[in-house]
Amino acid sequence: MKENYHYATVTEAINNLRKEGFSVDFNIVDNWIAYHSGKFDTDEFNIVEVYRYEGESDPGDEAVVYAIESTSGIKGILVAGYGASSDSISTKMLQKLAMRA
Repeated sequence: MKENYHYATVTEAINNLRKEGFSVDFNIVDNWIAYHSGKFDTDEFNIVEVYRYEGESDPGDEAVVYAIESTSGIKGILVAGYGASSDSISTKMLQKLAMRA
C-alpha cells in the first residue's frame, strides 16, 4: 500500500490501480465478492489498498475504492458506497471491508 498517498478522484484511483494489475471488476453479491467467473468469501481475499472519497456537496458521491487480491492471485477493484448509501451486507463482510476503510 502506498503510505499516505491519495488519488484526487475515484477515476484516477481506478486507472492507476488498473496499471498496477488490478484488472478485474469486483462487486458485492449476496455477501460475496463476485466477478465475471467466480466469487470469494471473506477468508478468500485480502484488501491491499483503500481510498475513501467524500462528496463535497452530495452524500451520494461518497465512495470507497478497494484494491483486492484473492488468495488465488486474482487482483481487482471494488468500488462501494458507504454511509447511508451502502448496500446491506453480512456483518462478516462489513467488518472485513471496514477494517481497512
